[in-house]
Amino acid sequence: MPDSLPLRDRYLALIDEIVETTLKGKISSVEMVYQMLLKGITSGTGEVFELALSDRLNALQNQVDSEKDELKKAKATRSLRAIKTIQSQWQRWQEQNKSTEAIASAVTEITSAPADERLAVFLRITDPNQKYPLNLQQLQELSKALQQFAQADADLEQFSEGITRGLASWQRLQDNLLSWLYEQKESLGFGGVPGERGPWASWAKQLNSELPQELLRTLAREESAIEFAERQRGITLRDWVEMALILQFLQRGLINWFDQQAYDVKAGPKLSISTFLTFAVIWSQLASGFGSIGKVYSDACSQIMLQILRTFAQRPYFPFYGGIFASFTGNYLRDALDYLDEPLRRGEGTQEKARILTLLGYSQRALGQYQRSIDFHQQALEIARNAGDRACEIANLNHLSRTYVQQQNYAEAINYSQRALILSRQAGDKTGEANALVNLGYSEVMQAQELENLEPETYEAAINYLEQGLKLSEKLGDIQSKALCVSSLGIAYLVIGEHQTAIKYLEDGFKTAQVSGDLYLQGRNLAYLAEAYYHLQNSEKTVYTGCLGMYLLEQIASNEWRQPAGLLTILQGQIGAEAFQKFLQQHRPKIIAVIGVDGYDHIPQLLEEYKQDM
Repeated sequence: MPDSLPLRDRYLALIDEIVETTLKGKISSVEMVYQMLLKGITSGTGEVFELALSDRLNALQNQVDSEKDELKKAKATRSLRAIKTIQSQWQRWQEQNKSTEAIASAVTEITSAPADERLAVFLRITDPNQKYPLNLQQLQELSKALQQFAQADADLEQFSEGITRGLASWQRLQDNLLSWLYEQKESLGFGGVPGERGPWASWAKQLNSELPQELLRTLAREESAIEFAERQRGITLRDWVEMALILQFLQRGLINWFDQQAYDVKAGPKLSISTFLTFAVIWSQLASGFGSIGKVYSDACSQIMLQILRTFAQRPYFPFYGGIFASFTGNYLRDALDYLDEPLRRGEGTQEKARILTLLGYSQRALGQYQRSIDFHQQALEIARNAGDRACEIANLNHLSRTYVQQQNYAEAINYSQRALILSRQAGDKTGEANALVNLGYSEVMQAQELENLEPETYEAAINYLEQGLKLSEKLGDIQSKALCVSSLGIAYLVIGEHQTAIKYLEDGFKTAQVSGDLYLQGRNLAYLAEAYYHLQNSEKTVYTGCLGMYLLEQIASNEWRQPAGLLTILQGQIGAEAFQKFLQQHRPKIIAVIGVDGYDHIPQLLEEYKQDM
């Protein structure tokens, strides 16, 4: 096969040579076919070979289909089988060559980048959002390739060693990734008793390297990741790369497992969401802490955080209508939203950014930061509209309606819910429609109360919207939307003085919010249940629901914890401290079942704090 032939003709000759050699019985295995392809095809010319192979395959298939002569047909059939063997080995060659070229390209990019940009380049190359992200084997090959430059460049040696150590640490962790689940059967999240229990402590025990081990122990003790990063004055590139790989593989490993547990209401998407958020927050806190040491490490942490959020925003279970989840707890996450805010401000307007801003807006509303919530949702609304992301656009109209209710701007709340209802019906977004119906009904109930409108027809029409929303959410099997629907119906009946009906819906709302994992809705339902029981003069249940709601809302830093705290303080003044304590003690087992002994012991402290702030 002369090299002087044009490339296409040379590849046709190569294919013919392999076919003829096969027919003569000189090729005894597919491996020999692969070796001939390896020798004959020049890297970067795969498209030309593929066209030549397609031409020969089509020609032989036509010959087999149309040939009348049995001998010629038999030979064409054998040739066609040989061509199909070449085709399968060509696919193998492509896979192998793709990996080789990807690694060669990665090495070139890293080695040719300025020293202060290499880490950013490395993280871009290893971004899981790429079309063909590097797998573990390719990362090992990248480490070996960078090692060849070690003598000439100390940074490249550190990169190589960091990758090697990170992969070795991950292999140790991989076998024990989920062992903590069986040690901590009462909960599946990242919360729990600080110290030796839970995932962080379990993983820390498996590691030999000092820096990642110290980080995991810091998280296990619920101490600040910011302060941890600020202490790392002598951190090396090797240590940072190892730590980064360990954290990234832990996060991806957990999500892969949780994504397979869709049948389990205690796990599945709820914990996948929590994992995405937890690791995104840790990276943003590390970015804040490393900021005092150097821009390179700080920017690199932010880069990983945005990669995580981008992956999260593309998941089918991305929570348009939920933000605070049961396993997303712990003191080190309390200021999560502030840390996520700054890196997002620097990002370009993308569909993924709109979705993350939606989540932040919802969460800010839970914290009582209403204007900030509106700002997030308005920004998300504009980005989603420009990106053509209808589901996200509708979600933000709904969230704006809900936030304006909290600001007691009922006209704007009705306006946004009506827009959400129209758009959701046009787009066929049933989840958006269910939420819009609920928001419209809820807004109209609250407006009628403010205007002291006592006409029953006004409330009937508004409650009808709420009931339509509930039916639709139940039909969809949407737990998060159902939780909001029954909660809103309960509050509506409370507003119009039908306390027994309100209790029925609020109790259902609390149970549904427990299933969905939304701590904010759990706390709100309990707070309003306390009000309903108070109106019915049931002091015992007022104490139980009020204390539990107060604690849950305070745990997610929501200012709304003061609502049940105020009610409980009034009740305590009416029935006396001794009777109040007796009711609290009676419900101790039930309260501990939800928030634990530490939570129960914290209740009197919260009431005292409220009284001091009055």
